[in-house]
Amino acid sequence: MAFSIWFSRLRSSSKSIFIHLRTTRNTNITTSLLASNPTSKSQEPFRLFSTPLLPLALAVSAGSLAIQSQTNPSLCDSSSHDSRVVSIGGKGSTESVVKGTYKEVPQELVDELKAIFKDNMTMDYDERYFHGKPQHSFHRAVNIPDIVVFPSSEEEVSKIAKCCDKHKVPIVPYGGATSIEGHTLSPNGGVCIDMSLMNSVKALHVEDMDVVVEPGIGWMELNEYLEPYGLFFPLDPGPGASIGGMCATRCSGSLAVRYGTMRDNVINLKVVLANGDVVKTASRARKSAAGYDLTRLIIGSEGTLGVITEVTLRLQKIPQHSVVAMCNFPTIKDAADVAIAAMLSGIQVSRVELLDEIQVRAINIANGKNLPEVPTLMFEFIGTKAYAQEQTLIVQKIVSEHNGSDFIFTEEPEAKKELWKIRKGALWAGMAMKPDFEAMTTDVCVPLSHLAELISKSKQELDASPLLCAVIAHAGDGNFHTLILFDPKDEEQLQEAERLNHFMVHAALSMEGTCTGEHGVGTGKMKYLEKELGIETLKTMKRIKAALDPNNIMNPGKLIPPHVCF
Repeated sequence: MAFSIWFSRLRSSSKSIFIHLRTTRNTNITTSLLASNPTSKSQEPFRLFSTPLLPLALAVSAGSLAIQSQTNPSLCDSSSHDSRVVSIGGKGSTESVVKGTYKEVPQELVDELKAIFKDNMTMDYDERYFHGKPQHSFHRAVNIPDIVVFPSSEEEVSKIAKCCDKHKVPIVPYGGATSIEGHTLSPNGGVCIDMSLMNSVKALHVEDMDVVVEPGIGWMELNEYLEPYGLFFPLDPGPGASIGGMCATRCSGSLAVRYGTMRDNVINLKVVLANGDVVKTASRARKSAAGYDLTRLIIGSEGTLGVITEVTLRLQKIPQHSVVAMCNFPTIKDAADVAIAAMLSGIQVSRVELLDEIQVRAINIANGKNLPEVPTLMFEFIGTKAYAQEQTLIVQKIVSEHNGSDFIFTEEPEAKKELWKIRKGALWAGMAMKPDFEAMTTDVCVPLSHLAELISKSKQELDASPLLCAVIAHAGDGNFHTLILFDPKDEEQLQEAERLNHFMVHAALSMEGTCTGEHGVGTGKMKYLEKELGIETLKTMKRIKAALDPNNIMNPGKLIPPHVCF
């Protein structure tokens, strides 16, 4: 079968690029941006906790909305009153370095946190710098956190919030450090809450097909735990992502076309609010009509409303059988057309991934493969053996009718595992093409009928650019990403990368799409929210923020644009 030849070249030497790439990128990061931070280096020994999470929080109190003062900083950022000032994240902002107002952390707060955390707290400069720079994002801030704490319980998180709220010191939750849009930056300094020690499975209910976990556990580690029970958690963002961070950004992944996004797979949450209160958002019932849907309010709030300390997740049975297929196309539009046609055929595809020729080349280089460097689709079909094979034949026919070629498929477990492994390493493979460059990774989503048009338009613009750009898409739900590599020391290249990002976002918005399908807003996408959602929607979001976090300590400067006032 053609597959045996194809898989033999796929199986050839596979390099591990993640460790090398992370080492290279970390040693090349400059420290010039940190000069504005007046805090001095601590002599405390350096340590790194390479683990997970992020955060979130609660809903509305109508009475508190009415009594907020117009001078409250959570209602309107002062810089946005001056029309001559372009705030970071505000309309028209093009600056990549996120500015902030630095205020020295009171010694009283330092002493209070030391009493709570003892050895699980650090003011070491290298540790603070590591937590102040996202690992796979070009976004930077002028400041870094003053303190990093490692809570091991919900009670400790509550104590942190109470102390920081009393002293009006910012809190930035920190998970797996895989976010793209600057979510974990600390532009105003403050306290970084690294959730990596809260990584346990608290309860597994096999008959109910749900699990209760702490936010610091990674999705990959969770699935290793669940596998002996015949269950799995279906969302699969980048390797290293934590469950808390996945809730915070409302992420999805390649399986979202079959199982939905994070909002569809979380049953309830426990959240620590800015004042230290702990709230559980719902019961463990699979459905409920009891009151406001606080669970969905917190999912996607990016730590601006509170810190997630517990998550109850909906699980799925591991599929009985699966088939993985690949096929090639002369153009990226042809590939996108097939993805749309496959979805319209009515079959239940579990994955539809699109890679352009640049991304395939990156995979070949990084993994020592020899795949055809042309636009490529990857499918996964699941169910009984007969059903999965039937779906495969239907899609093979669709491919043949849309200029597709080299349709190959496998049911061999190791071959399927290898395929998805290299797909999951696509980001690092792309960055390894120019290891000294930064990567601007943008993410847009449109109604499925517009996907081919959007990808085709974007691809023309990307190919005409002097920058190296790769496209990868979750094509089954209209979501695609672009990896744009640029020299961070070259301002013209940075501006060109930003221009390409701007082009794709506005093209998506013109097609009734969104500026972010799964990466979230952070600092990088704030400037597009007014065009996408409208000013009244943003004002409503800000009212909710002000009601739950009147001192604006919860991950300030993220999600809600600074020019929004009420």
